[in-house]
Amino acid sequence: MQNEEKRKFFRRAVLAGAFAAAGVVLSVVSIPVGPTKCFPFQHTINVLAGAILGPWWAVGAAFTTSVVRNMMGTGSLFAFPGSMFGALFVGLAARALPEKYKFCAACAEPAGTGIVGAWVAAKILGPAIGKSVGFLFFSGSFLMSCVPGALIGAVLLCCLQKRMALTKTFGALI
Repeated sequence: MQNEEKRKFFRRAVLAGAFAAAGVVLSVVSIPVGPTKCFPFQHTINVLAGAILGPWWAVGAAFTTSVVRNMMGTGSLFAFPGSMFGALFVGLAARALPEKYKFCAACAEPAGTGIVGAWVAAKILGPAIGKSVGFLFFSGSFLMSCVPGALIGAVLLCCLQKRMALTKTFGALI
């Protein structure tokens, strides 16, 4: 790796760690719904991480947050599909969008979490741990959490973009 590539890698790793840490710290705000714990700020962090860092770093931050939250007892196993797919979808959408429309990638968070994550939770994870709850239940509970979180993330991204416009590029964070 060249020096610039190492520097960029290190910046992304540190920022992904900061996003994961923020997710853990903000995990005190959760709403229990059946076997899940809805956590709107995780989805806000997914939007920010996906748009700023890209899909793979965002998934890594969401995974790390889910692991730590489960170890602390503030999360459930449903935190994994409930966060990682949203982060992935936001990152992929942000990659496909022009720079000035990155905040629109927040719309992909509910699709990743509320559809794909809910399907994984209902069809794979739930039966594996003995929780037989249907897709509609998971979809509803995940959407209750991810829609407000994605909206907060979109607003924060929009504010960041306006702030970063002074430095000419949104990618200046990394």
